[in-house]
Amino acid sequence: MIVAPKILLNLVKEKGLVKGLSDRELNNPEGAGFDLRLGEVHKIVGGAAFIGVVERETPTIETVFKYDKGKKQEIKVMPGEYYLFTTVETVNLPLDLVGNLKPRTTTFRSGLIIRTGTVQPGYKGKLTFGAYNAGPLPVVLELGARFVHIQFYEVKGSGEQYRGQWQGGRVTTDKREKQV
Repeated sequence: MIVAPKILLNLVKEKGLVKGLSDRELNNPEGAGFDLRLGEVHKIVGGAAFIGVVERETPTIETVFKYDKGKKQEIKVMPGEYYLFTTVETVNLPLDLVGNLKPRTTTFRSGLIIRTGTVQPGYKGKLTFGAYNAGPLPVVLELGARFVHIQFYEVKGSGEQYRGQWQGGRVTTDKREKQV
């Protein structure tokens, strides 16, 4: 079952479920969750990508933009370009909730594909997404703009603590590493 915004706002205040929410989300959330904002933009610049049974390695990245409240910053994503986006907000999931993310519809209406995932119980940190411009036109995004929507679902009987290597919001690996 999806958790209603009124309950979520109480969890934000009492448990720090989501930190850094915009005033809009704190005072007048829309739908059945919260919109999250573009906080950082990372470009893949080299290295290696390896996904094995025991080990993994993700490419080297360069952070090209970081959100600075009150400062207007834009990124132009050209057709065929791929970036990693992270949120302004951080999450702090208890063991009885899981987060499900969807891109806001303006992104795909503009040709931008946002690759999302599930936020596991016990995960703490910012969230990272893949962003690919599959359309024929450049897409300009302003840092701080809402680009994904998170909904929270109850885990009946409680979930298991996330213990993966992305805990804390890390964006990439430093080298090949053993998977947890």
